[in-house]
Order: sequence, then C-alpha cells, then structure tokens
Amino acid sequence: MSNQSRIYDKNLRSKVMTSQEAAALIPSGATVGMSGFTGSGYPKDIPQALAQRIMQAHEAGQAFKIEVWTGASTAPELDGALAKADGIELRLPYQSDPTSRERINAGRMEYIDLHLSHVPQFVSFGFLGKLDFAVVEVTSILEGGRLIPATSVGNNKTWLDQAEKVILEVNAWQSEKLEGMHDIYYYTRRPPGRQPIPITRPDERIGIPYLLCPPEKIVAIVETDAPDRNTPFTPPDESSHRIAGHILEFLTYEIKKGRLPENLLPLQSGVGNIANAVLAGLNEGQFNNLTAYTEVLQDGMLAMLQSGKLLSASATALSLSPAALTHLNENIDAYRQRVILRAQGISNHPEVIRRLGCLAMNAMIEADIYGNVNSTHIMGTQIMNGIGGSGDFARNAYISFFMTPSTAKRGAISAIVPMVSHVDHTEHDVQVIVTEQGLADLRGLSPKQRALQVIENCAHPDYKPALRDYYQRALALSPGKQTPHLLEEAFSWHLGYMRTGHM
Repeated sequence: MSNQSRIYDKNLRSKVMTSQEAAALIPSGATVGMSGFTGSGYPKDIPQALAQRIMQAHEAGQAFKIEVWTGASTAPELDGALAKADGIELRLPYQSDPTSRERINAGRMEYIDLHLSHVPQFVSFGFLGKLDFAVVEVTSILEGGRLIPATSVGNNKTWLDQAEKVILEVNAWQSEKLEGMHDIYYYTRRPPGRQPIPITRPDERIGIPYLLCPPEKIVAIVETDAPDRNTPFTPPDESSHRIAGHILEFLTYEIKKGRLPENLLPLQSGVGNIANAVLAGLNEGQFNNLTAYTEVLQDGMLAMLQSGKLLSASATALSLSPAALTHLNENIDAYRQRVILRAQGISNHPEVIRRLGCLAMNAMIEADIYGNVNSTHIMGTQIMNGIGGSGDFARNAYISFFMTPSTAKRGAISAIVPMVSHVDHTEHDVQVIVTEQGLADLRGLSPKQRALQVIENCAHPDYKPALRDYYQRALALSPGKQTPHLLEEAFSWHLGYMRTGHM
C-alpha cells in the first residue's frame, strides 16, 4: 500500500493485494461485471493480470474463459487483453475492440447486443443469470466504505449491488476532485414496487455522490495509477460540417414553427466527428441557455460548457480527448456542479428521456428509403460495435435524428439503400435522416412519401437514378403498395458490394 493511499477506510486496507493476487480469485466460468464506458473508468490492471493467467492456463492445456459484462466499450487493457488471450466466452452489451469484433464475427465469442438501459434491469431481474464478480475502478474509498466513482458510472451500481464478490481498483490517476460530480440514485427497480424517477430537469440531482458496497462483499483492493484510454477525435470534415448545417437549419425552422423553444430541448448526442461537428455548430450558433441529457460528455459539449452556451450536462461517462480531459481536470471546480454523472440505468431511462423531450442525434451505417436504420452491422451479418444507447433515445426522443455521410468506401457504397441489411431502428422510431446531401423530415409521412423524401434529399447524386428507378419499378411490380419492394433486387444491393469486395 502506497504512502499516498486513497483507501481512507482503515478497516478495508487489509484487503489490498497485487493485481495478480486479485485476478487469481476469479475462476474459469465466472461471470464478471467490469466498470468502464467509452474508454473511461475501466479497471486497468486486473483484466491484464487475468489475461496473463488465462494464457498460462491455455498453454498448460486447460480451458479458461469468463463472461464479461460492462457499461459499454472499454479499452485495450480490458477488452483487448482478454480477447487476445481468447478468454471471453460471452460479451455484453457493447464493444468496440477490433480483436473482440474479429472473434465475434468469426463465431469464436458469443455476443449479446442490448439496449444500454436494459442491462441494469435485466441483471437485477435475474434475466441474465448470476453475477459472480464485480471489478470496478473507483477514485477513492472513504470512511464507511463510500466509493467515489471515477470518470464513468455506467453499470457500476448494478454490479456492486448484484455481484457476490467485489474487487476494487483504486486509481490515483483519477482526480479526487471528481467527488460531488456524481449522482447515484438508489431506488426500487423491480415491479410492482417501482416508483417514478423524480427528474424533471436535466440538471436535477436526486441521489447521492457515492457508490455504496457492503464491506463484507469486498474481497480485494488493488491500487493503480494509470490513465483512461480515450483517444482524440478526428476533426470534423466537410461532410460532417454540412450535416451539422442541415440540422441547425432544421432546428431554427422548428423554433419559427413554434415546435421548439428558443433554447431548444435537452441535447443527446452520440460519439464521433459528426456529433462533434453538430455541437461545434451549436456552440457558434444563435441558440443559448442549452442543456444536455445524454450518455457521454464529449469534447464538443465541454467546449459548449466552457463558452457558456451549455448551462449543464448530464451523462454517465466522460468521453473526452486527452487534451479536453486535461482541461476539465485543471478547471474541475468550475465544472463540478454543471456536470452530472449518473448510472446508465438513469442516463438512458426511457421515462426520463420522454419526460424531458430530448433531441436525439445518433450515427448510423445505412438507412433505407422507408426510414429503417442499421447502426450495427456491415452487410447484415458482421457486427461493428453494437446498438449502445441510440435505441433508448431514438424511441423516446422528442425528435430523433440519424446521421451519416451519403456514401462509404470513397463512394463505392451508398448509405441510402432500398432495404437495410439489418434493422436496429424501425421506421417507427426514425423521424429525421440527415446526410451531407440534405435532410429528410419523415414525420407525418406515409412509407411512399418517406421514400421520395429520403431519395431526393439524402442520397448521393451518383446513386439517385438507381434508387429512383428501383422505387418506381417496385411501385409498379410489388404485390403490396403500402411499402413497395422488389425483395431479390433490394438484397442484391448488398450482395453486389460483397461480390466486388467493398466491405
């Protein structure tokens, strides 16, 4: 134990051990809930020690795999290390690691892609079976066993509540000034005793700033000092700026029509350069006194907080570039009361999203002419990352936007197709589709009316003639005229890409 130990509860200091000793407590076949959400707040040392132990077991001819549950994606020290050791039997609910993705698509790792809001309740209901271990990174352990969370909350409350045994990583790299930023709500999850979640404003705090864990559950504590592995975002390109421009123009129009207030409604934004371009546009635009109720606080939102355009932001994790995180830590006193980090069962809860009237802006892989969206699969069978929380927000948003460049692979693939190869968000949950070509407002339109809007406003000019031709022939030849399709031809768009090697 270091001289600068952050284990302030003296009764728990006897639980301190090395990461190798802690990893030795986890047996093959265990189900382990690990902290972490988009590269923030994940355990740094224990997964690597466990991966090393798994590889040693495999070298000795012994089978050794575990199930891994997290909040969302993590980092190479967790997902990457365990996947390279061939140590994951099953993974949920979201991942973005290239080795994990390869193993999932090769059929060597089972993967369950869940809405992020479903995970905590499925676990607490017992739908997913027993949770053996929780491995959770925290900033400090205070007297009385109160835990200061790190840069993400994710499913940590659920893991600590439901796991039979708990292992903590106390990371000295995390700023102790995070104390007070979190809002952990302890409430009855199981119906019929469930009560309304009393959030009526994005900045409303309804819980306590600590995670709680019975001390008798804690079987090991490992002290670490290692940074999160968030990577810098790619600067927005011209396509992203054009997408942002279409959305800002649309929001201005909605205010003029009286359908949005002048300070809009709480923003939800997925991660990526398109999302950051939209946020940058909002930061430079005419809208003021904005709020956010979202999953992750990324660079664009932090810049809006800094400028004063954004009054507050509620999320479950910080997803900041290294430079942005340095800025936050250096100015954390100014941000602590304006940023709220909640459990993902609250940040993504449909009840709260619907009540607040969020404006949901999420990325997609492709959309079809009728408004169905694929946000997870390449060519219908190969997983990219997962649905994440986009469905939680899209289904319950005041307005749901889905955004993408109109083509991929340098124009070889159209992102607007006759029929998507995999459906994550049905036409019933998709209200606005945006590409750099334009914006299609699908509200109040029939399927045939939607098709015309999507083709004319969102498709790339190189693909518009083929899409128009497909739609007209489908309208003439399809046995049903409500949603006209020529099924074999619709699928051929994807098969053609596969045959030519464009993936």
